[in-house]
Amino acid sequence: MTKVAYIFPGQGSQSVGMGKDLFDNFAAARAVFDQADEALGFSLSQMCFSGDEADLQLTANTQPAILTASVAAFRAMESEGFGKPDLAAGHSLGEYSALVAAGVLDFADAVRTVRKRGTYMQEAVPFGVGAMAAILGSDLAAVEEGCAEAAEGQVCLPANINSPGQIVIAGNTEAVDRACEILKAKGARRAIRLNVSAPFHCSLMMPAQERLAADLAEINYGEFAFPILHNVDAAVNTDPLVVAGKLTEQVSSPVRWLQSIDAMAGAGIERFIEVGPGKVLTGLVRQIKKDAVYANVENAESLRNTLELQ
Repeated sequence: MTKVAYIFPGQGSQSVGMGKDLFDNFAAARAVFDQADEALGFSLSQMCFSGDEADLQLTANTQPAILTASVAAFRAMESEGFGKPDLAAGHSLGEYSALVAAGVLDFADAVRTVRKRGTYMQEAVPFGVGAMAAILGSDLAAVEEGCAEAAEGQVCLPANINSPGQIVIAGNTEAVDRACEILKAKGARRAIRLNVSAPFHCSLMMPAQERLAADLAEINYGEFAFPILHNVDAAVNTDPLVVAGKLTEQVSSPVRWLQSIDAMAGAGIERFIEVGPGKVLTGLVRQIKKDAVYANVENAESLRNTLELQ
């Protein structure tokens, strides 16, 4: 029997209109958006469906919006007869979606927490002080070396280890710019500054990590319906007692996506289903494991197409 993993997207997958088709076609998805609106005290659903693009790009809004759209997709899949995955993982913010799907996090707790997470991350570093860049065509060792050379007493570190040839770096703006030039000189195919509001997943996020730790410590964590891999170590987990620590550490640690997909493939996963808006993770999995079967669920059409693969 084919082993299946569900993978949940993080930031970078958002756009106005996301989740609307699911909301219109599946009662289970409508219930998720209604619950989000109630938990947050404002209409997140309206922001997702017909709001202002600039508002949706603010990380304090982006994070609960993507979480909600992803969980809505998962609940719609459940309502249409999809079974449990053998494993699951989420990219950065997407780890919260995976934990909700696995029954470890209550959705209302999760959506309130990721809104705070976004606020804390935005407030951790003044605008313009930090930056991120995608380095294409360099391996991790070369990127680590280039970041160390560029730091000059500032922060510059790998932040998202996405695939063998795509690594995102983060840190102080000047150091990231230096690293881009150094890595291009060392043979990187491209170095692209990203349009992000903060330098995520590096040590500049420690103030956000410390604030979020207090919130995560107050949450009740349930038993796992299926195992997930955490970003910080790419290791399979089914122990609720370590979840708060893993989510806390995640804020300032690199997202080990390449290692996570490799670990899932090593565990026998043959089919990857991206659950939520966009196909960013599907593209990364294609780069890492070319012989896997891929699908995504972000609306009614893609849900039904993916259901035919079951």
